[in-house]
Amino acid sequence: MSPRCGSAFPNRPIHAKIERMSKIVGRTLDFLELFADQKRPLSVTEIARLLDIPTSSCHDVLHALRERGYLYELSSRNGYYPTLRLYEIGKSIAESDPVVLRAESELTSLRDQVDESVLLAKVNGLSAYYLMAIEPSHPLRFLAKVGQPVRSLHATSAGKALLASLSESDFSNYVKTAGLPALTPHTITTPAALRRDLDAGNRRGWFLNREESMDGVTTLSARFFWISTIYIVTIAGASSRLASKVDAAAERLMGACKRLQVSPQPQPV
Repeated sequence: MSPRCGSAFPNRPIHAKIERMSKIVGRTLDFLELFADQKRPLSVTEIARLLDIPTSSCHDVLHALRERGYLYELSSRNGYYPTLRLYEIGKSIAESDPVVLRAESELTSLRDQVDESVLLAKVNGLSAYYLMAIEPSHPLRFLAKVGQPVRSLHATSAGKALLASLSESDFSNYVKTAGLPALTPHTITTPAALRRDLDAGNRRGWFLNREESMDGVTTLSARFFWISTIYIVTIAGASSRLASKVDAAAERLMGACKRLQVSPQPQPV
């Protein structure tokens, strides 16, 4: 191969390896999430059909998971099911999570005070993912699963808390690429109106979604920093309950975030 040809794709082997590994990891996670969704033993044929992948690929992943003790076969032709190994590993990881350990007591106390759903999300660039979801006593409640992304940033209080932390140029770029679709009659759909709403939220220290993302649901969110990373705490509930106590809930929310804040350590001179 000539130097010119060799320099045109200098990192192709590395990129190809990364892509293969990403595909393998993604497919393995698809398997585990499928069992969580189906909640029953599954045969190879069923897994292939439900995930729309070749049967040969199913055999490869099943073999690896079974060899590592994450799956077992009930009996011949009766399907596979996860062992408790995944639960034990997850439990061990969760029990040592530094953010969750510190936040759980505080956010559980906040839930008890307002008796509405309390959620914790971590910001990563232009996205945020839920780390905790503490449910209230009410049967009618706002549901969000751990690991789910915060969606519709312009229409949710957590999304507004994220957008309000962006520079003006990053905010403008987001609005241009993502758009501001109307999800309910109350959704803010113009950049100028959204900017005013975000500025108001920054001034008071918390952000409000009053039925902008879903009819009948009100949410409010505030940020705190864990060293240099943004986390967002959200209180969410039915508007019929929460709308009348927004100010009191916001005061408790900001108090919780203030106590959870961890400033970066000063660097030695």
